[in-house]
Amino acid sequence: MRFAVDAHAIGRHLTGNEVYVRSLLNAFAALDQGCEFVAYLSGDSARASVPESVQTRTVAANPFVRLGFDLARKVREDRPDLLHVQYTAPVGCRVPVVVSVHDVSFLEHPEYFTRDRAWQLQWTVRRTVKRAAKILTGSEFSRNAILKVYGDLEEDKVVVVPNAAASEFRPISREAATATVRERFRIRAPFVLSVGDLQPRKNQIGLIKAFAKLVRAYPQLKQNLVLVGKETWFADRVREAAKESGAGERIQFFGFVSDSDLLQFYNACDVFVFPSFYEGFGLPALEAMACGRAVICSNTSALPEVVDGAAFLFDPYAPDEIVRALADLLLDAELRTRMERLGLQRAAHFSWQKTAERTLEVFHEVVEQTAAVPVRSPSASIVHR
Repeated sequence: MRFAVDAHAIGRHLTGNEVYVRSLLNAFAALDQGCEFVAYLSGDSARASVPESVQTRTVAANPFVRLGFDLARKVREDRPDLLHVQYTAPVGCRVPVVVSVHDVSFLEHPEYFTRDRAWQLQWTVRRTVKRAAKILTGSEFSRNAILKVYGDLEEDKVVVVPNAAASEFRPISREAATATVRERFRIRAPFVLSVGDLQPRKNQIGLIKAFAKLVRAYPQLKQNLVLVGKETWFADRVREAAKESGAGERIQFFGFVSDSDLLQFYNACDVFVFPSFYEGFGLPALEAMACGRAVICSNTSALPEVVDGAAFLFDPYAPDEIVRALADLLLDAELRTRMERLGLQRAAHFSWQKTAERTLEVFHEVVEQTAAVPVRSPSASIVHR
């Protein structure tokens, strides 16, 4: 069978979406189940991140061109048995579609988005989920949310397929990681780490307020707060909050970093904190656990389900709870070590191999369900990279 994947996110710093599709393609290739995969990319440089066994085609980077014309045309030429997309399918797609919808925050919390972006997602994702053969999502929380907001969906149409931390995220020498971030990023103090795009739902402003309280309440703590994540339309407000916090000299921003650098950040930090208001899965928390770091995170949305007792939870709307959780772990080395051990055990429950296997099961189910469609003529050849 031939399965096509819209992989335009690869190489474009689209954070979670990019990690998801890149990890999935690598895991598909590793399974070697005799399936043929075609990845649609939006830049030649992205080919370096795609396994050799996956065939590649180039589609427009402009989303209006890609979704309105280019991707559907490539699919007609290539004639796959199925197209897998994230959130939005192309207009006029003639093959069955499986869509991954990681969360529906754009419907439940449109205030986290610009008005145009919220409206665009609300319209295009609704169109896609209505016509999709199956909808994949990473958690029971997100599955329930999808069924709630799209009330006329059949329950078995939405399938939970958990994500995982990539195998690159693992414990390495803490001393070496600390030396690397000191040299490369000029981080001289021990630090607490948070990872996520600078946007409203990630709650960096709430974390900054909590960190400033922590510094005042526990002057013996010497940690800085390090924020790693892509700049967005909201970034100026986060940076302004840091300046006005009274602890701005101990708060550092590093923007988007590569996975290899992120591995160093995770391993060098004392504690990882994830204060997000809303997550469909919460991959950074799992990545930090896979690197052997103690994690504290919000008690909202999918995060309690994902960490499952292997992290300290707090109310993201209550800065004092964030302060208390941070202080408990930073001041108690024995407790921190225990949480690091629990986190490693929890992260081991997830793997991209399992994710790929379950995803392929869904693909095959969809193709079997549409087997009554007349057999298509042999597909056009696709040039390997």
